[in-house]
Amino acid sequence: MTQLDLSQFTGTEAYYRYSPLFPKVVLTDGAKYLAEEAGAFWLMDCIASHIPSITDYFAIAQLKKEKWWKFTLTDDLPANVTYAKQAIEFSDFPLDEIKLYVIKQDDLWVILLPSEY
Repeated sequence: MTQLDLSQFTGTEAYYRYSPLFPKVVLTDGAKYLAEEAGAFWLMDCIASHIPSITDYFAIAQLKKEKWWKFTLTDDLPANVTYAKQAIEFSDFPLDEIKLYVIKQDDLWVILLPSEY
């Protein structure tokens, strides 16, 4: 899986509930593809677990490989507000970096690729 594979997703045809632990969090076609192909449902769980800290309707989740993996959930890039930070010591995530959007829509939180926005 590459960034080019992810760029094919523009918009979504459906929302997918992916976990009974987070019934108000759904994935778009692209986010579901990422979770399945990269074995990254753990990343969706990480994002969902920090959603209660979001104080607006929009946030940016970013995972970046540095010495360790660095997860951030912010209001923008560059960030004015950081909702969450987490160091992840090990992951076999196939990309060096990924950015996802998290959007409040009615009573749901939608996780999507930037190209689907």
